[in-house]
Amino acid sequence: MLLPLILVAGLVTAPASGVREYVALGDSWSADVSIVNLTTKHVPSGCVQSSRNYPKQVAAALGVTAFRDATCAGATTDHMTRSHDVTRIRGLIDGVNRPQFDRLSATTDLVTLGIGGNDAGLAAAVGDCISLLPTLTLPGGSLPAPFGAPCKKRWVVDGVDRMSGNIRATEPKVVAAVNGIKQRSPRAEILLVDYLAGLPDVGGCYPYVQITDLDMDWLSAKLRELNAMLTRVAKTTGVRLADTYTTSRGHDVCRRPGVRWVEGLLPLSTDPLGPVIPFHPNQRGADHQARVVYNLVKPSDL
Repeated sequence: MLLPLILVAGLVTAPASGVREYVALGDSWSADVSIVNLTTKHVPSGCVQSSRNYPKQVAAALGVTAFRDATCAGATTDHMTRSHDVTRIRGLIDGVNRPQFDRLSATTDLVTLGIGGNDAGLAAAVGDCISLLPTLTLPGGSLPAPFGAPCKKRWVVDGVDRMSGNIRATEPKVVAAVNGIKQRSPRAEILLVDYLAGLPDVGGCYPYVQITDLDMDWLSAKLRELNAMLTRVAKTTGVRLADTYTTSRGHDVCRRPGVRWVEGLLPLSTDPLGPVIPFHPNQRGADHQARVVYNLVKPSDL
């Protein structure tokens, strides 16, 4: 069966599917934070949610009749069941996002969940790894961050990697979140959405992105650990994994504009043209996430 040739932000619209009520839950990599395309239709402005994120694309392509997008920048698993103060610039980018689970109902039949990066602290660690002057040292050692102190050395002490410990500690929280969805929406298909390959597999691209090769290798390994944890959660809870990582490799922050799907430190993008939040998916990344999710739930006769 041929799809109508009507483009919707990177996807092709489909005939009405079996999905009637879709709820999207998650953090900034599901909100696909955007300054240019910021919308407050579903959440307050402080969530920095994009009007063209993957949940909205999928909802449009499936032709769902009821859609609620709770995704919000900075969200953790705690914000599934409690309110989230997202005040960043009072009066401009602010508000309180009510508990994300409030959008679920007994009739919800599709839920996407992208969560875990903030619980583990990996998102914050990326920013902490910026080294503006990595080759300069003081008599007592390296310059303090962000001027040169290696990020990995602050996280790995005496052979113990605290980030790996954080990721392990996050696993039961994500399991609990999935089980919480099942309790509230027992008929829903649940897709656990992992994180795009925003970092190169090996090495970095200093000074284009001001993270040393040593630290970029460590961060990339932690991203793989985080996604491996999400894969385990999907298996443990019996839900499907939307693997956006494997098929996005080669589109990391070190690639040229038009090829990269995740932006680097420079807060400007060509996809869409304008200011962006560093180290988050651009529109090409959001389009890829949408394709992965859509292909898992599209009607079987398409």
